[in-house]
Amino acid sequence: MTPAAALVAPETGYPVSAEVAAAPKVLLHDHLDGGVRPQTIIEIADEIGYADLPAPDAGALGRWFHESADSGSLVRYLETFAHTTAVMQSADALRRVARECVLDLAGDGVVYAESRYAPEQHLAGGLSLEDVVEAVNAGFREGEAQAAAAGRPIRMIALLTAMRHAAKSREIAELAVRYRDQGVGGFDIAGAEAGYPPTRHLDAFEYLQRENAHFTIHAGEAFGLPSIWEAIQWCGADRLGHGVRIVDDIDTFGERPALGRLAAYVRDARIPLEMCPTSNLQTGAAESVAAHPITLLKQLRFRVTINTDNRLMSNTTMGREMQQLVDQAGWTLADLRWATINAMKSAFLPFDERLAIIDGVVKPGYAALGLA
Repeated sequence: MTPAAALVAPETGYPVSAEVAAAPKVLLHDHLDGGVRPQTIIEIADEIGYADLPAPDAGALGRWFHESADSGSLVRYLETFAHTTAVMQSADALRRVARECVLDLAGDGVVYAESRYAPEQHLAGGLSLEDVVEAVNAGFREGEAQAAAAGRPIRMIALLTAMRHAAKSREIAELAVRYRDQGVGGFDIAGAEAGYPPTRHLDAFEYLQRENAHFTIHAGEAFGLPSIWEAIQWCGADRLGHGVRIVDDIDTFGERPALGRLAAYVRDARIPLEMCPTSNLQTGAAESVAAHPITLLKQLRFRVTINTDNRLMSNTTMGREMQQLVDQAGWTLADLRWATINAMKSAFLPFDERLAIIDGVVKPGYAALGLA
């Protein structure tokens, strides 16, 4: 595959305007195993003899993922990942998926991205945790080089995820610290929230704080305010993965929205919310893009960011997420720029590197679209 061919913007079937397509994008919440190309799944499955795929060709397989994930249940949504992780059990497969992830994001106009994955889910083929991280890092660097050669430079950072229901969080946290100077920007926990509070992994978060390391926590997606409160006040999360249920602490029935104590704290502390509109619709965390809390939270000046979550399962791109907010929730190009700068300010990069991307890439990119 040539770099030029790899950098064609991904198609979702949702029309994206020329302005939105050209806008620089920053992505903080994207799962590596949730964005694998259907054709790649089929080809690797054929190579390794994995015979459990639910559809025989890329088009049908992509539709199966979208339809299965569109269930209104986070648990059912998560079950679709069995097929993507099954084909990500060798160093070559991980490197390929990581490289293609970078190229697909660059084709979508993303200039900075953090891609997260759980190393513990890629050990069935005999790899060590270190083997997994090094294979993914190698794929990211290959993708960055190809994207730059095609004239679409992108900066790619990995986040290492521990699963909420497992017992490897401290080990994964130590792995993230060990590789933080080699392309790993931070740590995350993910998986079903109900019954698996973030405080079960408190030793991992305390270790990360002692090591001055960054971490985000999936919270406030399928579960409510207690999940957000624990993630912030007990665990010390830098950012909230989703955080959509913070709206439950905002009274919208009066003349002006009234913030509860937790919502006020989140806004006052400028805690970034990694919001994923399409994914939230699929898991039942929101009813529609028009009614998604991201717009209310934008109006109230929370630090909201726009993200894809799982591009395969949601049949989405950053372009589609942005365009839907424009079409269905009345967002403007200025709003998109504001959210993009929010995301870059919240990235797990050193301050000077964040500022360089804001001033050298994001602002000029939007200025070229007519925004001063």
